[in-house]
Amino acid sequence: MQTKGLSERRGLQIVRMSASALRYRPRPDRNGLLRARIVALPQRHRRYGVGMIHLKLRQAGELINYKRVERLYGLEKLHIRRRRRKKIPVADRQPLIRPARANEVWSMDFVFDRIASGRTLKCLAIVDDATHEAVAVVPEHTIGGDHLTRILDGICSQRGKPAVIRTDNGPEFTGKAMLTWAHRHGIALRLIEPGKPNQNAYVESFNGRLRDECLNEHWFTSLHHARAVIETWRREYNEERPKKSLGGLTPTQYAKQLAARPITIPENSNALRY
Repeated sequence: MQTKGLSERRGLQIVRMSASALRYRPRPDRNGLLRARIVALPQRHRRYGVGMIHLKLRQAGELINYKRVERLYGLEKLHIRRRRRKKIPVADRQPLIRPARANEVWSMDFVFDRIASGRTLKCLAIVDDATHEAVAVVPEHTIGGDHLTRILDGICSQRGKPAVIRTDNGPEFTGKAMLTWAHRHGIALRLIEPGKPNQNAYVESFNGRLRDECLNEHWFTSLHHARAVIETWRREYNEERPKKSLGGLTPTQYAKQLAARPITIPENSNALRY
């Protein structure tokens, strides 16, 4: 503009720019060391957010304003990626119909309690929907996917394989180990809808009896003690405890009649319900 004969002031008026903006020189970044420390902390602790990083800096003696840390944290794009909950595919809702034969459908679930030392007691409960029998109640401290398949292998070797197993959406039942085991043995897995325990009502009803008549009535001193007491109660439930829905028969007696004839229930019974 000076070549056009205009002064600096007149030229700034034409382009609508202030003299301070023209003469501005950026200052060196005084946050360089702080930026480096903010970047280094998430490299070591991947799940640390801005709040934790601010606390770690203060712990190291850095009296830094939280908003300053938050601003630099955002400029470095260090935001934690939120982990989304694994979505369980919606299964087809299956009608809750009493099967006609044993080993057609098993229902499984976990019941929790504690022993005297405070350790968790995790009981795998398996019920035959047709005969009302408690196929197994297996107490352990922990039961993972591989452990669950080993337990099922032992039960199936003695009782035979079911055609269908109905469970909730617990990680043990939906994991790779369980899916592989069921595919290898030709067993169909039926998952209830999340948050709908009434769709697995047979085993839920059994769980209530197990807790009321056994778990709440005993104080287990050890895992070995729990196994002995629970197995004794399971045998009594199958062989000695009459059920009104079976016309006063025990599950073992009803299973024998069911194996001999298609329908052998007294007229006043209601075997279509649990």
